[in-house]
Amino acid sequence: MTKLTQPSEFQKRISGEWHGLPSTFDAEGNHLGYDKVYRESAFDPATGATRYTMHTNFHGMSSVDFHRLNTPDGFDFSVRDSDQDRIYLGPDFYGSGQPYGGVVDSQYYSPFWAAELNTLNWVLDDGQTQVYSSLLYEGPALKYVFNGIYKVAFDYHTNPKTKTTIDAWCEKEKNDGAKPHVLSSKRAGTWQGQMHIYRVTDQANMGNANVRITYKPTSLLTAEQTVEIDAPAETRLSRKYTMNRARHSNRHTFHGPDAYGNGIAYGRALYIVQNFPGEAVKVKGREFMIDNDYTLATVWQFHRGNKPEYFVFGVLNWQAD
Repeated sequence: MTKLTQPSEFQKRISGEWHGLPSTFDAEGNHLGYDKVYRESAFDPATGATRYTMHTNFHGMSSVDFHRLNTPDGFDFSVRDSDQDRIYLGPDFYGSGQPYGGVVDSQYYSPFWAAELNTLNWVLDDGQTQVYSSLLYEGPALKYVFNGIYKVAFDYHTNPKTKTTIDAWCEKEKNDGAKPHVLSSKRAGTWQGQMHIYRVTDQANMGNANVRITYKPTSLLTAEQTVEIDAPAETRLSRKYTMNRARHSNRHTFHGPDAYGNGIAYGRALYIVQNFPGEAVKVKGREFMIDNDYTLATVWQFHRGNKPEYFVFGVLNWQAD
């Protein structure tokens, strides 16, 4: 394989050391505790290699979960970097991730945790914020979920001002991490924003979609939601569809008339699957509420014929009527 002389576009995006306090949930969505994390992946132009280091400190959870997840030596592993596949070479993780602009979708195995991970990591367009989730599996069974928002720093360990800012952010994450994904039960409004489109087959940027979601509560636990997507014609993503949605605890359902499916929330992150009647089209995704203003960091993966076709992602801002 040809040695890289410069990092991939995604590697450039994640330059720096990222700090966060992601929350840990069990498979049912119960909050278990926190993990104080800082991590960095650094590309070496002399060797063409990328080294990934991660320091973790789990706390606030039961002794059983702590003993399984606690990693006192941290992680230090190699990555074969590219804009097509980021391959994790061990010893801490084996597998790969595929970049789509600012998003990387990874599936890999952790020998230490004895778990298969599906990680969705998104560096927002501000370049300072990273929205992160990992689903940890034992075979087909979900065991844990990690969710959190990271901030980047370049001099945390040497600059007291930077350290104060980052530590304050992590303290805020401790307060926000366990918050549930609960939308307004009494106020109608809209989410609007522009979402990036990447084709799965070749990871090509296909432009942007303008998205508008109209939301009208019909009771304290139900709402009517209409999604309008205006996308480039060649993507076949443009559509308008209405769903009646309901929430019971952290379980969400979408019962037509234009799309049917369900979802489960792990704290602020809602994982959804929606099917369109009469079509071999569905959307799977993660809608992460990143602040108290209902701002959604939204990632939708559109499938056609049960095959992934497009990654569509963007920040949708809420405006109450």
